[in-house]
Amino acid sequence: MTRVCLVGDEDVELRYELVSRETAREALATYELTTPYTNTIALDTVSVGAAVSLLNDLNWYLVRFVEEALVFEPSISDDEWLSRALASAIRDNECTPEESDRYLKVFGIDDGQLLEPMFVTRTGPELPAYDLHDVEDTLVVRVTEAEFGA
Repeated sequence: MTRVCLVGDEDVELRYELVSRETAREALATYELTTPYTNTIALDTVSVGAAVSLLNDLNWYLVRFVEEALVFEPSISDDEWLSRALASAIRDNECTPEESDRYLKVFGIDDGQLLEPMFVTRTGPELPAYDLHDVEDTLVVRVTEAEFGA
């Protein structure tokens, strides 16, 4: 199963914004929605392609209410997520999963909330420690080179 996690902008209530709008509600109706972190919505799809297609269907809402759209595919990594752009590039064969692990965006997690990200480049097996805040855990997201440099 491929997991999708939408992280809401800090000034909106993401679940309300999505389920109160008919088109978004219909697109999400077949999925079981969970909230793994504060102001997030997560759901499972059958593949990276299905995840990217759902994100494309929801694009109007994502642009307005979502800070991050993340995709988790266990066949690519056991513990690292993909940005929407990287998931699309892998789906479209513009990048292989093996080439996707160089540029990373690491979020701190504290009290169930995702904190500001730190950008790092993988240079070896160990990642630099997240040092922007004292945190319980981290969430690692693989990003495209363009997202890394932005």
